[in-house]
Amino acid sequence: MKTSTYVEDLKAKSEAELTEELVNAKKELFNLRFQNATNQLDNTSRIKEVRKNIARIQTVITQKARA
Repeated sequence: MKTSTYVEDLKAKSEAELTEELVNAKKELFNLRFQNATNQLDNTSRIKEVRKNIARIQTVITQKARA
């Protein structure tokens, strides 16, 4: 998914949906780190992608809070 479309999708969601998406992303990051530690992770670039998605979600949540 392209970054711009992903951010637009995030901006269209409510705060509850954003919070749920944030929790899911953090769980996914934990699972990826666990797989990486046990040498079961094939695509290590996914960790970086999920971390950036978490930052994007948090940014949108902050923008909605300030507005």
